[in-house]
Amino acid sequence: MTSTRILPILAAALALNPATAMAQVQTAPALAEDATRLDLTVTGKTTRVPDIATISTGVQTRARTAQEAIRQNAQRMSQVLAALREAGVAERDIRTSQLSLNPQYDYRRESGEGPVLTGYVATNQVSVRFRDIAKSGEIIDALVSVGANQINGPMLSIDDVDAAMDEARANAIAEGRQRAELYAAAMGKRVTRVVMVSEGRAANRPPIVMNAARSMAMEDAADTQIVPGEQDVAVVLQMSFDLE
Repeated sequence: MTSTRILPILAAALALNPATAMAQVQTAPALAEDATRLDLTVTGKTTRVPDIATISTGVQTRARTAQEAIRQNAQRMSQVLAALREAGVAERDIRTSQLSLNPQYDYRRESGEGPVLTGYVATNQVSVRFRDIAKSGEIIDALVSVGANQINGPMLSIDDVDAAMDEARANAIAEGRQRAELYAAAMGKRVTRVVMVSEGRAANRPPIVMNAARSMAMEDAADTQIVPGEQDVAVVLQMSFDLE
């Protein structure tokens, strides 16, 4: 039995903010006397071949002065950007991700003079998306040949992930319905209605990332190859059914 003591509190909440108060008051669907409530957690999955590769690439230079470190960096970075554009990478797929200038000190001094400034390190990195994964290995090799000494990735992803998610949702609903009917049959009942569906996204397969040390050594390797493989896209649903 519902206590009448909550009525004054509810009335006050409605007076202060009717929309908010109503959103917070939820009534569970009535359960028939001969019905059974079945709560399930189901996962719907689909598989896609990644069609976008993203890498971080750039140049790090060291020099005695800040001006020289920046000058060398800018010169080599211009060659990196030119190589990307020549390879057909669109401007919208190139984005500066890091630009820094930091002093370097020698801390290994036995005297009590303290650290001594030895030079500066300039770093300029861009994030690059390749929409043709088959060409990404070739482009990475070209970047190394023009002076890129900072390469991390690739991270492989799906461009139209929303369509994949919708397919996973449909699969989850079908899985939930099938499992509910299995439970109902085992209990001598039947599924009469879906009471509730709540979505939570499952953890998809982690991005595929190339080892950074391997990336730095690619100039000594043969042609670099990027193999996209497949990625799982998954959705987790909480579902409730009435069985009679």
